[in-house]
Amino acid sequence: MTAAALGLVGVGTMGRALAANLADRGHPVVVFDQDLARARSLRRESRLIAAAGDLNALVAGLARPRTVLLMVNAGAPVDTVLDALAPLLGRGDGVLDGGNSHYRDTARRAEALRARGIDYLGVGISGGEEGARHGASIMVGGARAAYDRAAPLLGSIAARADGVACLGWFGGAGAGHFVKMVHNGIEYAVMQLIAEAWVAMERLLGLGLEECATEVASWIDGPMRSYLLEITAELLRRRDPLTDQPVMQVISDRAGQKGTGQWTTEAALALGVPAPTLAEAVFARHLSALGAARRAIAATRPAQVPPGKRTAADVGVAPALDAATLIAYAQGFALIAAAAQEHGWQTDLAVVAQVWRAGCIVRADCLGAIAEAWRADPPPPSLLLSPPIAERIARGVGDLRRLVAMGALQGVAMPAMASALSYYDAYGDARLWTVLVQAQRDRFGQHGFERVDRPGKFHLDGGAA
Repeated sequence: MTAAALGLVGVGTMGRALAANLADRGHPVVVFDQDLARARSLRRESRLIAAAGDLNALVAGLARPRTVLLMVNAGAPVDTVLDALAPLLGRGDGVLDGGNSHYRDTARRAEALRARGIDYLGVGISGGEEGARHGASIMVGGARAAYDRAAPLLGSIAARADGVACLGWFGGAGAGHFVKMVHNGIEYAVMQLIAEAWVAMERLLGLGLEECATEVASWIDGPMRSYLLEITAELLRRRDPLTDQPVMQVISDRAGQKGTGQWTTEAALALGVPAPTLAEAVFARHLSALGAARRAIAATRPAQVPPGKRTAADVGVAPALDAATLIAYAQGFALIAAAAQEHGWQTDLAVVAQVWRAGCIVRADCLGAIAEAWRADPPPPSLLLSPPIAERIARGVGDLRRLVAMGALQGVAMPAMASALSYYDAYGDARLWTVLVQAQRDRFGQHGFERVDRPGKFHLDGGAA
């Protein structure tokens, strides 16, 4: 095989799919994995894939300037590989971290490699195994010149929406992984919102699984169409091969996580950006782990009498879910904008929405409208203030209010929907409860407060702070 265009370290599920995708596009690839048998088995996928026995052999098989894509677990494993790989590379070579690394780790690694003359790009890749194999959404941060060199290769394996590659550069080191992190935070929120809509249809409206599946499938034919709704309609109908029962009846309610949703929440707190729906989705997964305690408490609660059977259209489940989903997107985009300002990244929010239109987990038709909202001149300070988005939310927020109220009255928890509604209501309130909070802080801690009639800081005794 001729010198490879790319070296790929780590051929687990994602790495293996990416190697095959690259080979399909005509790019010779040399791969390395600690499990040599797994790496060598890839040679059967394509004559353009070669396996290296170690990192020295991988680097030796690359065309110059050399480019290496890391597909290893985030954290210490990335540093371990870099410690071994960096001495084998030279000035002008590039390393692409395609894992879910924390954006601050990416910035640190880029700075360390820059001293060696090696370019380091943080490359967020979304779409799971299917996206990696057939076209992913790819979010990149790092030096612009390094991105421009890598873009033809990355663009060839990216998904496409309206003929445009779902590939974008979002600023300096860490920016790409930050955007991918927030993508995952939104993913957590949308998954939770859809799950709450399903539980509401079952417990509040009395619909069976097949009726729920039919209802969700009907939403896909309209502007709400999304990948997550598509797989939800399919999952609600799937049967367990072991028992022939509906899978929704045999799957436990304990949901795990890999950390990116939690990182999103931590970033929102650090940047002072309210993202309650994204946070509630993370807390919901933590709450799901408390199974024994939940069952003990449930046994002590009086049974609720559900209301009579109704249709999802009667209650407006679809518009409620649509409004809550758009509110969750608004929180995620606000977080990306704040991080870009904080770190000096040139992150184009319209490009973020475009990159998410295909290949990734949150891909949805609404992202076309969101991209258009950010292309406005000037762009809105919040997605909630884009007229088309605001009008769409307004059409569903009344139904969201009724659904959350029904859940509260019947004891059916809807934490993400409730938080989305509270965020929307608070964002549109000209005078918040924080008037009293300011007074309380000054009363017990002499922290001072701001006034509405004059500038400066004051105390309750009338003096200036």
